[in-house]
Order: sequence, then structure tokens, then C-alpha cells
Amino acid sequence: MTIWRRCIEASAMRHTDELDAVIACEQTLRRRIAERLAEEAGTPVSGGLSEAQVAAADAAIEAWWQAGEEEHDLRAFRPIGPLEELLAEHRGILERIADMRDRRLS
Repeated sequence: MTIWRRCIEASAMRHTDELDAVIACEQTLRRRIAERLAEEAGTPVSGGLSEAQVAAADAAIEAWWQAGEEEHDLRAFRPIGPLEELLAEHRGILERIADMRDRRLS
């Protein structure tokens, strides 16, 4: 089960706004991406994340977003690693947040 699915289910149990729950999940994934990057760099996180670690996560998220569907489709036939799985899930959450906001505006 994906991270955001668990977050949504927990939110439904607490009767909170679904958009708030999805945004909270996005933030959780962002932290997990930062932790994963730190781990892959050989500097596991102990305590809180540093600004540099958060900035590295934001850069990775932006690079993944900018890579676009075409490049991701080329990778579809090879296994992806844990970081790529987190980035793909994060992208899905960002798309869901955008869809939810668009629906609320219309």
C-alpha cells in the first residue's frame, strides 16, 4: 500500500478534509525523499533534516518533475530503485493535489 493511501485512510478515520490529508502525505513523502537521499549519500539522518537535505530533496523532486513522461516511459522496462519509487509516488500526490484544487475552484 502506498504512503498516500495510508494517509488518506487515516484521515478518513479522523474525519478531516481530504485535501489536508493529501498535503500532509506530500510533506511526509518529501521528508522520506530527503532521508533516502541522505542515506544514499552515506549520511543517514539522525534527528531532524538539515536545510541542505531538504533542498536536495526539493531539487530531486523538481528534476523528476522536469524529466517528464517521455523519460519515465523509457524507464518503464527496467526496475526502479527506492528513491525513484518515492519520487514517482510524490509526483502522483502533487497531481492529485492539483486535481483536487481545480475541482474546488470549478
